[in-house]
Amino acid sequence: MISIVMSPLSENAGIRAKEHWDSIAKPLGSLGLLEDAVIKTAKIKRTENVHISKRCAVVMCADNGVVCEGVTQSESCVTAMCADEIARGCSSVNIIAESVNADVLAVDIGVAGKTCALDRKTAAGTKNIAEGAAMSREEAERSIMTGIEIMREQKRAGTDIVVTGEMGIGNTTTSAAITSVLLGIPPCEVTGRGAGLDDTRLAKKIRVVERAIEVNKPDPDDALDVLSKVGGFDIAGMAGLFIGGAENGIPVVIDGAISAAAALVAERLVPGCTDYMLASHVSAEPVGKLLLDALGLKPLITAEMRLGEGTGGLLLLPLLDCALSVYHNAHTFEGMGLERYRKL
Repeated sequence: MISIVMSPLSENAGIRAKEHWDSIAKPLGSLGLLEDAVIKTAKIKRTENVHISKRCAVVMCADNGVVCEGVTQSESCVTAMCADEIARGCSSVNIIAESVNADVLAVDIGVAGKTCALDRKTAAGTKNIAEGAAMSREEAERSIMTGIEIMREQKRAGTDIVVTGEMGIGNTTTSAAITSVLLGIPPCEVTGRGAGLDDTRLAKKIRVVERAIEVNKPDPDDALDVLSKVGGFDIAGMAGLFIGGAENGIPVVIDGAISAAAALVAERLVPGCTDYMLASHVSAEPVGKLLLDALGLKPLITAEMRLGEGTGGLLLLPLLDCALSVYHNAHTFEGMGLERYRKL
């Protein structure tokens, strides 16, 4: 069983951050969700003096045995190739990270082949969920603990904010299965095209998700059972990042649909984790909005993205930077000798 001591939120810091926003010479709440994100970050970091200077995208890389069912365009070997590209600094996530002054940590939590990413491998990929459980319950717990330990390391390194990312061919299938079970929604409504399946392949993918749920009979009231039976090591590792964020008082950014599925697993395992999460964008995958709605979180970006790797999550950072520039540097009503706006 996953057990942590959750770092307490500071409601007082949130109140002070809200008061500071209201002191700035602009209409009340006029930066909308950006103001809310700064206030939430103040609560998490327990200070109204909010800064997110040191930031890191942690990309969990793992293979999924369900790929053998023909639910993807790419072969499993692509996972290892892409994990290496991320670890070497050559992938899309690295390019975006460089432009927003973020580090990238590629983690091999379950790639079938050898990679140059940080070796935290639980096993060499999961089993085929269409035939049986993806992993054992112990492997699921170990993968979650890997994510938690990485967050502890980030805390020791002084990281202010972490963006979750993943790389794993077949993980839109596993995330669809998890979402279907945890939200009680039929597979046909949560299964998307992933990297671009045609209608025939999509229909097959839906049947595979249906079969995986029928074969494994995951318990919707036991998130660890669901994760171990129809999930993946990458999703388990990201769930650990979210839980570790709550333990260590670090805001953790949800990227897209797969990251959001991991966030839902984390919240079901450790209720209250959502208080430490920031939603970046709503994915083009069908489960994107469903998952964020279930978590009670509002995304700041709607761009129909579905690249993964943490790319969408990183795009939240410059928006927060701009909001914080106003928060720290803008004129106040008092400084300008003006009467404050009042909430009417």
